[in-house]
Amino acid sequence: MSRRRSPSGARHVVAYNWPLYLAGAAVAVGGALAGSRLRGTARAAAWTAGASGAWWTVASLVASHTVYDRSPLHGWDWLAPALARAGRPSHPGRHLVVSSGLDEASAVIGALHPDAEQTVADLYDALPVVESSLRRARRRVAPRPGSVACTADALPAADASVDTVIAPFALHELRAAADRDAVFGEVARVLRPGGALVLVEHCRDAANIAVFGPGAAHFMPRSRWLRAARGAGLRRASEQRLGGFVTVFVMVRPER
Repeated sequence: MSRRRSPSGARHVVAYNWPLYLAGAAVAVGGALAGSRLRGTARAAAWTAGASGAWWTVASLVASHTVYDRSPLHGWDWLAPALARAGRPSHPGRHLVVSSGLDEASAVIGALHPDAEQTVADLYDALPVVESSLRRARRRVAPRPGSVACTADALPAADASVDTVIAPFALHELRAAADRDAVFGEVARVLRPGGALVLVEHCRDAANIAVFGPGAAHFMPRSRWLRAARGAGLRRASEQRLGGFVTVFVMVRPER
């Protein structure tokens, strides 16, 4: 029997994004060294750059540890209460888990709800651009057997056939607005009336910018997610934070 890998924690985040962390450390050290030799405005600029590099390197590590090692994120026990707060049954029912290359959710959700029919939709091969960090993550965590390769405009489910679509850290990999709009349209198509999208993402907001710095450019603003949902006819039913830096949206397809 193969040994199940532990979910990605802060050390794996570093392994997936090591060039960014190396750059941050280099800026921190270089700024400190330059600041000790320069004078005046140049010295202040060097110290500021070094301090910024040190802050974002350390702060992003602490934030990643808080979210991925200390919060309830990977356990998925929060899913049922999140659905209930949105006025939905606390059971995901027939559900679609959408992945863009790193699927660490479907096995846990399946174990928590063994009587619920599950399909894993994998967008990885259809991504126009695959970040190097995502390639490293994919090498560590292979797609689950039975995952269905798909595109943003063709999720693997019939019209109005799914109770819940769950998309953990997947849709921000669709960098083009047209692709995001397409996948939201597909979510609305496959959801039954009253069905819910559970969207899990870091948002590009003050908290995430403060700790991830330039890395937060990879995240989408909250307003952009809400706009895409409205465009597909989905209604935001609930919203919560996990670990202080991750937002969970539950968006519902209206009954009528």
